[in-house]
Amino acid sequence: MVKQAEKRYDPKSLEKDVQSFWEKEKIYGKTKKLRSKGEDYYFIDGPPYTSGSIHLGTAWNKILKDFVIRYRRMNNYNVRDQPGFDMHGLPIEVQVEKELGIKNKKEIEDYGVEKFVSKCREFAIKHQKKMTEEFKALGVWMDWHNPYLTITNDYILSAWWTLKKAYDKKLLIQSERVLGWCPRCETALAEAEIEYWDEEDCSIYVKFKIKNKNEYLVIWTTTPWTLPSNIAVAVHPKFDYAKIVMKKNGKEENLIVLDKRVKDVASEGKYDDYYVLEHIKGSELEGIEYVHPLVDEVGYQKNIEHKIVLADYVTDENTGLVHTAPGFGPDDFETGKKYNLPPFCPVDERGIFTEDAGKYAGLSVKDSDKVVLDDLIKKGLLLSEGKITHRYGHCWRCKTPVIYRTTKQWFLKVTELKEKMLKENAEVKWFPEWAGSRRMHDWVSNTRDWCISRQRYWGIPIPLWSCDCGETKFVYKKEDLNIEDLHRPWIDRVTFKCKCSKTMKRIPDVLDVWFDSAVCSWAQLNYPQEKEDFKKWWPCKWITEAQDQTRGWFYSQLGAGVIAFDKVPYESVLMHGWALDESGKPMSKSLGNIIDPLKVADKYGVDSLRFYILSSAPWDDLLFSPEGIKNANRSLSILWNVYVFATTYMALDNFIDIGFEKIENDLKPEDKWLLSKLENLKKNVSENIEKYEIHKACREIENFILEDLSRWYIRLIRDRTWVEEKTKDKIAAYKILYESLKNVALLMAPVAPYLSEEIYRNLTGCISVHMGECPKTNEKFIDAELENRMDAVREITESISFARQKAGIKLRWPVKRIIIETEDKNVKDAVKSLEAILMGQTNSKNVEFGKGAVKENLSSSDFSKGTVYVDTEITEEIKSEGFAREIIRRIQNMRKEANLNVEDFIETCVDTNPEITGLLKKQEKFIKNETRSKNIAFGEVEGVLVKEWEIENEKFVIGVKKVV
Repeated sequence: MVKQAEKRYDPKSLEKDVQSFWEKEKIYGKTKKLRSKGEDYYFIDGPPYTSGSIHLGTAWNKILKDFVIRYRRMNNYNVRDQPGFDMHGLPIEVQVEKELGIKNKKEIEDYGVEKFVSKCREFAIKHQKKMTEEFKALGVWMDWHNPYLTITNDYILSAWWTLKKAYDKKLLIQSERVLGWCPRCETALAEAEIEYWDEEDCSIYVKFKIKNKNEYLVIWTTTPWTLPSNIAVAVHPKFDYAKIVMKKNGKEENLIVLDKRVKDVASEGKYDDYYVLEHIKGSELEGIEYVHPLVDEVGYQKNIEHKIVLADYVTDENTGLVHTAPGFGPDDFETGKKYNLPPFCPVDERGIFTEDAGKYAGLSVKDSDKVVLDDLIKKGLLLSEGKITHRYGHCWRCKTPVIYRTTKQWFLKVTELKEKMLKENAEVKWFPEWAGSRRMHDWVSNTRDWCISRQRYWGIPIPLWSCDCGETKFVYKKEDLNIEDLHRPWIDRVTFKCKCSKTMKRIPDVLDVWFDSAVCSWAQLNYPQEKEDFKKWWPCKWITEAQDQTRGWFYSQLGAGVIAFDKVPYESVLMHGWALDESGKPMSKSLGNIIDPLKVADKYGVDSLRFYILSSAPWDDLLFSPEGIKNANRSLSILWNVYVFATTYMALDNFIDIGFEKIENDLKPEDKWLLSKLENLKKNVSENIEKYEIHKACREIENFILEDLSRWYIRLIRDRTWVEEKTKDKIAAYKILYESLKNVALLMAPVAPYLSEEIYRNLTGCISVHMGECPKTNEKFIDAELENRMDAVREITESISFARQKAGIKLRWPVKRIIIETEDKNVKDAVKSLEAILMGQTNSKNVEFGKGAVKENLSSSDFSKGTVYVDTEITEEIKSEGFAREIIRRIQNMRKEANLNVEDFIETCVDTNPEITGLLKKQEKFIKNETRSKNIAFGEVEGVLVKEWEIENEKFVIGVKKVV
């Protein structure tokens, strides 16, 4: 039996009670068991790093996932929902270093690798447990008792098996290349691990003297520290260059620059005048030798022949000549291979110049900038110096500026798999479509070999042992290692005897942490150690992460899947945006704009947070707005008010749900209209969710609650629920309210699981809304014509309201008539068929069609198909009813103030002037019915509650008391 709901929506109390109910009754487990015979649906949770608390972005991500999981379950899918946690890598190491006050790798070695790794494990497990509780606090239902953790031996063995597949296919190679490098973390970084933001840097133009000539090449750079390693100057073979004479202070200089940049260079160098000697094609400059500008400072350069080389990547910006240091730039490195140039790299892992750097040895790369500039100035080779703001790369975890340097690393040759990866990507269903066809396609099209080695401690060790003789051994089975923990430093102590009788030692590197999550679709199934779960579930049906994962997790999974199985491991992807602050800025501690989702949930409720987040288009960035979360809370409060209204009267009448066949003949137009709207809502919500247009589904539900249910239907049926008797009319209204609220609860269950649970359980008596099924559309109840007619009546009602406002007539005061001026047949038909509704909602005594030619006593307002006119004449009958309605409103307010129940009867006393008393006596029966007054006395006032009111400039004293 339906119970009357609490009058006020208190999300904090409600959510606490529902959470307690879920735990006590084990609703999550019962729901999973109920769906266990359904079609299998393999969802993979992209694992967050266990490096701190959750933030708004991770909250959004998990809420999206929880929505889809709940929705699929309500469509009878057997969803595999194992949560995951990424627990290795720099995200953890950097946080542990902060806790220990460690600044670099040497201090880690001094502290002890075993102790450091143990601390990393403790930190990762501690935060995994903390984040689990935080996600659960957001109403996220996952298999929290059985998460996949990337630090377990079984998981590591799955990763090693995958790497062995690459090793066997000769896709795992060691190679010397130029890569992004973090000098603080002292490790190579993949491009996906480099974050870019604007930073001010120096901008210099430098003159390189051509050998045996009084002519200079002019290059531009923002990295003076790389000049000691310059080996060549690159020009574009098809560009036009100019040999020019520059004049300044009576002196002349012969320079070579890009023809179209002559004026710019003249301006940079503050030259007084110039003229062009000749034009030269870039290809004609190839092979010209020049003198290194720092040859005296860097002894290594004395033995190098420095020449002009050709390169297609040279752009027409700055001078059109590119300073080339093969040891410090990826493009430079490739050019160096083409021309057999040495990749001179006199910078160590810490970003410090080595002895090979000559004068600059011992300086950090950034500290050397000023020294290099001073040397160029002394030699008269610095043409100009300035500042520039440009995007510069930083380490994704410690935020140190990245350098590019030559380093020997291990790579997966994914370039050889590019065509297969593109083909597999095309088979994936992407939401939005362009995320796959453009963004992901472009990233894969420009793929480079994947550097998977990292010079760190807390990660999956690369299981390769090598001997001085060059022999290598790949060991990927635990039984071959005879150790309990597969991490460093324990695995480092394992050695093997080589065929040459020497000892093979493990290479010291660990795997790129992105490889950990890349294998999660089979590693969490414990494959290949166990095969059954893999056969049952793999590949994954659906994944979702943020837009940066096209170059991160989406990409790494694709690569690993093609390596291991020649197949992409997921079938569909939803790419969502980033969570930003209200002005569109990323959230950070330094900006002081971080939003704690748990604090928001504590203030407004978890359901409000979820409703707000899910109402935003998933592929757009979420600009968090305090007003937005308030509006979401307001909408849920309105739903609660409807629920309170319904349960209050249903409880009074002991309403029990009945079949439609029992009330079908008693339905009024408003009932049939709401039923039609409800069926269309079911249809639209389902269609939108299947396209992952979850925001549209949420907005459809919200619009139904606010506009159709609360602001219209409740207004239409209020009088029907107020009558004493259990009329067929009343029972029909209850049934429609019941169906509407029950189905809204089912539709809202994945969005607002707590509020939906309360509504559904109270109305239906069923154990849980989450064990219910998504409501199916019943086409027979859809009546498009009725909906269109009701739309017309609602629009006219709104226009009449405007006309009343213009005339200063309140809605409580009836009007003599309204006149509708229109030529539209559909509008006329709508008004005729729904005249009673129009009159009731506009408080009009009569509705007419015609022209509003006579403007006296008429107030007008236009609507889309014509004009409405309101007759403003106040007759004695209108005055009598108007004051009666004013009195009714005040008595109702006093009933609330006295905390009376809806069913309580009262005695009422009213004192006012004799004229108005006479008008009110004519409406005595009306007032009694509307206020549940047994008696109304006019004159001297008494009662438990007495109040004085002023209405239309007239004084009233009203008293009420409960009839015992």
